[in-house]
Amino acid sequence: MIRVPGSVRPVGSIITSRMDGEDGEDGAGGAALTPVFVGLGANLGDRRATLRAAVQALHALPRTQLVRVSPLYRSAPVDAGGPDYLNAVAEVATGLAPQALLESLQAIELAAGRERPYRNAPRTLDLDILWFGDQVIDTADLVVPHPRMAERAFVLRPLADLVPDRVDAERLQAVASQGIEHQEGPAWAEGAVLR
Repeated sequence: MIRVPGSVRPVGSIITSRMDGEDGEDGAGGAALTPVFVGLGANLGDRRATLRAAVQALHALPRTQLVRVSPLYRSAPVDAGGPDYLNAVAEVATGLAPQALLESLQAIELAAGRERPYRNAPRTLDLDILWFGDQVIDTADLVVPHPRMAERAFVLRPLADLVPDRVDAERLQAVASQGIEHQEGPAWAEGAVLR
């Protein structure tokens, strides 16, 4: 199990749209929660177990609620070597700022044994912010929407499963030659959250 310091919170349903409050508030009089889509990938070690643990860690983040997860896909590495990846996309609703969420995702990756010896190296876990609400972010550390997501079947296919109205058929067709194979429906992650 991936543990992130300071991330203890009771585990609830994998399919929920709010954390503690009504109308998108965080239950403590805070700001509305922002819908965020996070790409998940792993191609080293026990990939399925790592992704389940990552979903659990996302659910445990402060001021963050797991909304739903996509089906699980297997894909060949793109612009990289190594074994095939398992990929999915998770939708969360968060009260965290973009930089705070990025730092939390990097802590989850590190806890899963992620190393960054070189660009596109095989990895135990990769977590990418694909969309952060409707925000456009361009900083040294974070670019949202993710700059290469439109070039990656392993991002677009699971994203289209969650929000088909935001992924057009032309984009899916443009990446159709990339090898991607459906592995399992969204229930693959339920064991990580429902206990």
